[in-house]
Amino acid sequence: MARRAIRDEAALRTLFPPTSEMATRKVLRRIDPHAAAFIARSPFLTIGTQSSEGRADVSPRGDAPGFVRVLDERTLLIPDRPGNRRLDTLSNVIANPALGLLFLIPGFDETLRVNGRGTVTDEPALLALTEVGGRRSTVAIHIVVEEVFLHCAKALRRSRLWDPASLQDRAGMPSLMRMLLDQTGGTTEEAERARLDADLERRYGDTMY
Repeated sequence: MARRAIRDEAALRTLFPPTSEMATRKVLRRIDPHAAAFIARSPFLTIGTQSSEGRADVSPRGDAPGFVRVLDERTLLIPDRPGNRRLDTLSNVIANPALGLLFLIPGFDETLRVNGRGTVTDEPALLALTEVGGRRSTVAIHIVVEEVFLHCAKALRRSRLWDPASLQDRAGMPSLMRMLLDQTGGTTEEAERARLDADLERRYGDTMY
């Protein structure tokens, strides 16, 4: 634990200038045309949730641009694509519907934040909207929007996230499978590790939807 911990908001705010009027006024209670256009262009988001005990989690979601459907100005639908079946996000939404979304668009330094309340649904009419290549999501997250606002470019510009010169060589770290094997005490035999690497890549191709 930090030796100097700030424990109340009033003390925190004494360290910063007042929030600007624009930063306060920009928070909307609905999805306006600009937010809808941003969501339609976005192929990637992160979703933050909490368990009933308050354990926080952030998970990535990605698909073709527009995979998150704007059902109306107060409602979104996120398909649940195949993953590792831990079901962390879905279980959290059932236990605690409050959630936060951060939408990114490749090449855009600005982001879009959406806060609201989610429901896990298997309603056939909604799942029909998630279909890709004849496959539908088993469930989807139905979100009632409470706050919507654009976020400035500083974080992405500081990180140079989209700058080709900042791209790192993936070979600089072991593959995902090799890291997982190290972390879980799996096989150290090189031939088996190579086989598991190849099997993971094959499963990526077979289980995207």
